[in-house]
Amino acid sequence: MRVVVSSLLGFSLICSTAWAVEPAPAPTPAVAPAAQATTATPAAQAPKPQTLPANKPGTLPAAGSVDANGLPQEAKPLTAEQLAKNKALQDAKVKALVKDQATRLQQLEKANLDALSQNQELQLKNDSLGVQVQVLQSERSAQMFLYGAATIAVGVLLGFLIASYVYTKRRRQW
Repeated sequence: MRVVVSSLLGFSLICSTAWAVEPAPAPTPAVAPAAQATTATPAAQAPKPQTLPANKPGTLPAAGSVDANGLPQEAKPLTAEQLAKNKALQDAKVKALVKDQATRLQQLEKANLDALSQNQELQLKNDSLGVQVQVLQSERSAQMFLYGAATIAVGVLLGFLIASYVYTKRRRQW
């Protein structure tokens, strides 16, 4: 049994290491010459495709972020005009976010006030219903007291009637 378990464990380790290796991407020679044939620019000015080794993960820059020389735009120093535009865009975004947050805050405050007023109304309703429950309970207890008193009165009356009937019946027998 130990031999079977150890062999299965060894086999699973061998299989797992075989799957851990990433295959290298196959080059497509048919696409590369067609792309070079359609471009009329010389090879020195054409953008160079950036490839990463298979063992180094990373992201390729987007097509819009590479200039005509093949350099990423982030590598070039920005001009004062571009910096001003970027600053203005960031300021506009910040102002839009602040305005959006302000409108959300106003909506939340309004919703909070509505909820508070509704809460107060419900509390008043709850209090009035509590008073009504107490009144009904006291009325019910008063009604039960009256039923008990009427039952006792009827019982006493019947007791006197039965007693007088029995007493008159014995008196006649004498």
